[in-house]
Amino acid sequence: MVCFLIMSLFWVFCALFSVVVTEDNMPISQVYANIQPPKGMVEDEVRVENHGSSMRIIVISLIAASAVLTGVLVLLCCLWVLRFKRLKKSTGQMQQEFQLDVSKRRSLVPVLSKLNSMRMGGKKGNVPVLEYNLLVESTNNFEESSKIGEGGLGCVYKACLGENFLAGVKMFNGGVADKEFQNEMCWLSKIQHQNIVTLLGCCIFEDTRFLVYEMLQNGSLESQLHGACSGSALNWSLRMKIALDIARGLEYLHERCDPAVIHRNIKSSNILLDSNFNAKLSGFSLAVTAAMQNKNDLKISESLGYLAPEYLLDGKLTDKSDVYAFGVVLLELLTGRKPVEKLSLTHHQSVVTWAMPQFTDRSKLPNIVDPVIRDKMDPKHLYQVAAVAVLCVQPEPSYRPLITDVLHSLIPLVPVDLGGSLRLM
Repeated sequence: MVCFLIMSLFWVFCALFSVVVTEDNMPISQVYANIQPPKGMVEDEVRVENHGSSMRIIVISLIAASAVLTGVLVLLCCLWVLRFKRLKKSTGQMQQEFQLDVSKRRSLVPVLSKLNSMRMGGKKGNVPVLEYNLLVESTNNFEESSKIGEGGLGCVYKACLGENFLAGVKMFNGGVADKEFQNEMCWLSKIQHQNIVTLLGCCIFEDTRFLVYEMLQNGSLESQLHGACSGSALNWSLRMKIALDIARGLEYLHERCDPAVIHRNIKSSNILLDSNFNAKLSGFSLAVTAAMQNKNDLKISESLGYLAPEYLLDGKLTDKSDVYAFGVVLLELLTGRKPVEKLSLTHHQSVVTWAMPQFTDRSKLPNIVDPVIRDKMDPKHLYQVAAVAVLCVQPEPSYRPLITDVLHSLIPLVPVDLGGSLRLM
């Protein structure tokens, strides 16, 4: 396009110069015709026929050339303005992302420098390898009082690696979770985002594997909602902030990673909260790209209530399956209920099947909200969040929104000081 415009300008100027007129309104060609060749040269008379329409042609040529030149200049100005706006927008996003990345790296400087001063056994890929004895000492030999979480793949312990330096140590069940250990370490060594947990190191001792993470002081969302405090620390604004943080983490995996990453294990126990209740995704042991996944390679009992219906049909999970699981977490935040409630020894009910019929009657909606936050939010915001949750847990995957659409729906519902209306990475 630029080359075309330059060539157009060139031909316009050529046209202009070809019709230059002398002071007596006589074309240069006629001036040359009146010049007699000097003596001694071959007498070769130059004759130019003048037609009455020559001046009209010149005027038309000048007007046409001026019009073309004006059009080209206007087009150039439009392109320049458009490019400037795009460049300004792109620069603003890059500066914002750079500032976020810098702030995150600065916050980890003390942690990483502390790790460098500890007993290390080299690196596994680009992940620091910590000595087993260091983990034993820092967790008091993995005693029960240090345990802060437990899942199907193993337990998580609080480790005191130094003065005021805490970390989470995930111990994978010996000999049976090597694949999951390798997968989680692989993904977390590649992915860096403010809403995804940071991997600090790893350790392999005999047939037991360990991963060391940044410590998130407020534990998991599951413990906050369904633990001893029963959600009392989470007001409406914090719950919306947590939902927004989860959506941002998922959007990064689905839209910004190449190839896109499917988490496949979104649940409240895999959402960790720092001291300011910033939410971060963890539990990447089952994460895959769309082309990598195999059928029926999940343990349904570990994700009961979060698995999308299509997994039971064809054994595959997609990005829309992550959206379904996100919808379940959103229902947990709204209602305070567990993903699956045990009604009797043989009867269980998911929060989806319990909530969906009640969402059809708008007047009943405030009554099913968690009592901790009931009547403490703008009703319009409540209806909007409920609508998002209903869309996310639709049985048909194609009816569910993209996580990007979910993200844009939640941003206006979060106070600015908690990250609302601020487009983060």
